Amino acid sequence: MDYRVISIGALSRHDLWDKPVADGTAHATTTLVRSGDRVILVDPALPAQALVPRLRERSGLTPEDVTAVFLTNFRPAHRMGLAAFEHAEWFIFEEERERIGRQLIARFDQEDDNQVRRLLEQEIALLQKCQNAPDQLAPQVDLFPSAGYTPGTCGLLLATPKHTVLIASDAVATVEHLQRGQVLRGAFDVTKAQQSLVEAIEIADLIIPGHDNLAVNPTRRGF
Repeated sequence: MDYRVISIGALSRHDLWDKPVADGTAHATTTLVRSGDRVILVDPALPAQALVPRLRERSGLTPEDVTAVFLTNFRPAHRMGLAAFEHAEWFIFEEERERIGRQLIARFDQEDDNQVRRLLEQEIALLQKCQNAPDQLAPQVDLFPSAGYTPGTCGLLLATPKHTVLIASDAVATVEHLQRGQVLRGAFDVTKAQQSLVEAIEIADLIIPGHDNLAVNPTRRGF
C-alpha cells in the first residue's frame, strides 16, 4: 500500500493565520492511495481541467487508471473534478449519503424556483451515483468516521508497517487547526467535530488535513 498527495487544498479564508487573505475558492486536498488492485482517489477537488494534469504530474496516472473515488464528505469543495472519473466506482460514507440525501430532497420539495430545483435535481442525481463505502476500501485502507463538520464526514486510515496515516478530511482542516486543537468554523455539530479531532490526534502518526499538506502529529515526539 502506498499513498501520495496529488493536490494540496486550501480554505476560502484561513481564520488561524495572523493575516487572513481575502476570501478565495476552497478546495480540499486530493490524495491517491494504491493498495492491492485498487487505485483510489480521495476528494477530487480541483476542476477536471486542473486535476487531470496534476494527477499525471504527481503519479504518472490518467483518470482511466483510477478504479475508485472516495468522497470524505459531499461538500462541493471536495468533488469539483468528480466528472473526470465517470468510469470509476464512487464511494461515500453511508451516514453522509443518507443525511445529505434527506436534506437535498427536503429542500427540493420546498423550493419554488425552477432553476434552483434543477440544480438540486443534479445534486441528488450525483449523490445517488455514490455507493455506500464498505468498512475497508482496500487492504490496509479502512474508513475512519469523523462526523461533525458534516453529518457524515469520514476519513481513511492507512496502516503501514511503521506508522498510521489518517486522511482526515475536515475533521483536521489544516496544520494550524491540528497544532491548536481547533475545529473548522461552520461545523454542522461542533461537539462531534471536537470529538473527531481528538480521535484523529489519538490514533494517527501522520495526518493529511482536509485543506493542507501532510503533517506529523505534534503529539508524536521523536517520530
